[in-house]
Amino acid sequence: MRIIVAGIGPGSREDITPAVMEAVSASDVIVGYKYYFQFIEPYLSSKAVCIDSGMRKERERALQAFNYAMEGLTVCVISSGDAGIYGMAPLIWEMYLHKKEEGLAEELDLKVIPGISAFQKAASLLGAPIGHDLCIISLSDLMTPWEKIERRIRAAAYADFITAIYNPKSHGRYWQLYRLKELFLKKRSGNTPVGFVRQAGREDQQITVTTLEQFNPEDVDMFTVVLIGNSQSYIKEGKFITPRGYYREEEDPAIKIGQNIMMKSFRTIEGELKAKDIPAGKKWTLLHAIHTTADFEMENLLYTTPGAVENMYEAICNDSRADKTIITDVTMAAAGIRKGALQRLGIGVKCYLNDPRVAEMALQMGITRSQAGIRLAVQEHPGAMYVFGNAPTALLELCTHIKRGSARPLGVVAAPVGFVHVEESKHSLKPFTDVPQVIIEGRKGGSNLAATIVNSILTFNDAAQLRPGRDL
Repeated sequence: MRIIVAGIGPGSREDITPAVMEAVSASDVIVGYKYYFQFIEPYLSSKAVCIDSGMRKERERALQAFNYAMEGLTVCVISSGDAGIYGMAPLIWEMYLHKKEEGLAEELDLKVIPGISAFQKAASLLGAPIGHDLCIISLSDLMTPWEKIERRIRAAAYADFITAIYNPKSHGRYWQLYRLKELFLKKRSGNTPVGFVRQAGREDQQITVTTLEQFNPEDVDMFTVVLIGNSQSYIKEGKFITPRGYYREEEDPAIKIGQNIMMKSFRTIEGELKAKDIPAGKKWTLLHAIHTTADFEMENLLYTTPGAVENMYEAICNDSRADKTIITDVTMAAAGIRKGALQRLGIGVKCYLNDPRVAEMALQMGITRSQAGIRLAVQEHPGAMYVFGNAPTALLELCTHIKRGSARPLGVVAAPVGFVHVEESKHSLKPFTDVPQVIIEGRKGGSNLAATIVNSILTFNDAAQLRPGRDL
């Protein structure tokens, strides 16, 4: 007495495994949904009996299989895809164990033969989207309450799983896929790749690659498998790829252990950001700011003019006509800027605070030394990058010179900290919209934060490691 539960693959003969072909050929009785017999017909024994039934007749098919097996026949129960994934294998095993407990079944040789699942076939057609941790969710609520399905969707989205969606839609279930998209967009970027395949492996197969934002549930039906990528997934040349991490530029000396640790920290921070679709430059700087302060309020406090980080990077790193000088209000801000990056890029850093001319100017004019330092810096470097991590009076001084036209910085990092004139100094900078700006709003700031922002600008080319395709 024998029952074989076999997965016949998604629908094409080339996707049926040799083990399944052999099992079908050796069986006296084949039990399954009638639609699937067309795929195994060439492998049937001439004496085999096919017992078919319509959809949603799974329990009936299982009972028929046991009845024939009890007659001493070899029975093969077929499922599409893999029999253990939303297939007949669990039902057959449960029924067998229950019958044994009730004394209604003798010892039976029960075997499950795996098959290629529809999500695996779909993945192979889309490119390589399931290269990392993944989960599978069925949207059918015939056996599972929707409340539980929704909890699983939320968990998958939060945990950054690549997610395969089975039973995405039917005539009666038209809104569930819309809800899934809504939930995923709360945790994933709109640029997250989405691929879906209709009738995978069959004659009328259709393959689509899009993004989560552009994904239209109306393009999907009950014969479709949907795959949603994780934060590492990307689309290139029409293919949907999720890297595992093997393909890394390890030979590049710029990618070192410390940087890898930092990038992993950045990944953690990125996953906890409330806003997912942030311009690359602002996100790169925001990740640095939160990494330095462990303060997620930075997401609300960090202000940038459009393209500020990108423009400052291009100007000070790549424009031969630019003044490759960074002026800081205090020495602590200067000390925190990466020396290796400065040397590599040929950039100088100056702080005029301890310049003898500054002390004399401050005394004569009755102004602060930091204010005098900026006044002197503007005379010598009107087009430099200006960085403020301590003194609001210094920032106000620069704003005065920008308004007069005696200074035109290539960019300003404004993060003075404190309680007197701090917020006003930051507000004073904003009207100069043609000057690239990165500002820490409110009272918060500091020299370490200002230096961190500068470091993010100088290393903006490394932001590619946070873009799809670079799994660090």
